[in-house]
Amino acid sequence: MNAVITVVGKDRTGIIAAISQKLSDHNVNIRDISQNVMDEMFAMVMFVDITACTVPFDKLCAELDGVGAELGMKVHCMHEDIFNAMHRI
Repeated sequence: MNAVITVVGKDRTGIIAAISQKLSDHNVNIRDISQNVMDEMFAMVMFVDITACTVPFDKLCAELDGVGAELGMKVHCMHEDIFNAMHRI
């Protein structure tokens, strides 16, 4: 099982570290990551493996949203099945 996580907001130090740490805390493996900074705006997309995640997906998303709030960022989680269905329409 996989998920797509996006993070957007004003660039600052420690964004990738904070998000990655929360994923590691719950045994979520980052399979692919892409990030870019445009002017002062940070944008990141992560493709993660949630097969061994130690918490339910909605709890993981809520915790990542909390990390994002602490960083002043917007974090969005989407299960791969939903992501694929949205892009087939």
